Amino acid sequence: MRQETLIASADTDDLKRVFQDRKRTNILNSAEQKTISFLVTRVPSYISSNMLTFTGTFGSVLVLMGFILSTYLTRNYLLLGVAGLAINWFGDSLDGRIAYYRNIPRKWYGFSLDIIMDWVSTVLIGLGYMVYARNEYELIAFIFVVLYGWAMIISQLRYKITDIYSIDSGLVGPTEIRVILALILILEVTFGHLIEYFAGGICIVLFIINIVDTRKLLKLGDIRDNLERKAKKNAA
Repeated sequence: MRQETLIASADTDDLKRVFQDRKRTNILNSAEQKTISFLVTRVPSYISSNMLTFTGTFGSVLVLMGFILSTYLTRNYLLLGVAGLAINWFGDSLDGRIAYYRNIPRKWYGFSLDIIMDWVSTVLIGLGYMVYARNEYELIAFIFVVLYGWAMIISQLRYKITDIYSIDSGLVGPTEIRVILALILILEVTFGHLIEYFAGGICIVLFIINIVDTRKLLKLGDIRDNLERKAKKNAA
């Protein structure tokens, strides 16, 4: 009985490490953490963090292919994009978490690779929509990539200023964005020619969120500046 208790305690400690490096506020946080905690214990040991990172990027390639095939064949191929978003979530959510669970994190290497591949994934998805979109709606793809890139920059600057890594903007994070995109793709397959309006709506919401987060970021920067000035004055 004591041995079982020790094993359970060790497993709990391992799972606590999984989320120790970041702060999450997204609305699906609780369900997402439970799912990740379940999955990290079942990923085979021969699957590395790097393999999961590139698995996530492969999911974005599937989204791109879904848009391309839907453009030239039938829009039912957009469902390939839904599967791609799920694979992207799996790889992107587990790559760093599995390293912390196995207690072999490479904090700055993993952080750098993750950010780069997230940007690649964003560009691939935006490119796919650009191929699929009609006429002037192609511009929305460019705007989406720009706005999502803006959000990524905000998260990195927030990390630099506060030393707290948060990839969410309030209740909305990358997971919620994936869910929304998946629902839009399903609606597009079902009804057709709605994606332009939804994509435009997402861009408007992202723009508003980015403006709000930028103002908050600048306030945090101002607070950090004041604290550093006081520290220098006291040291002198």
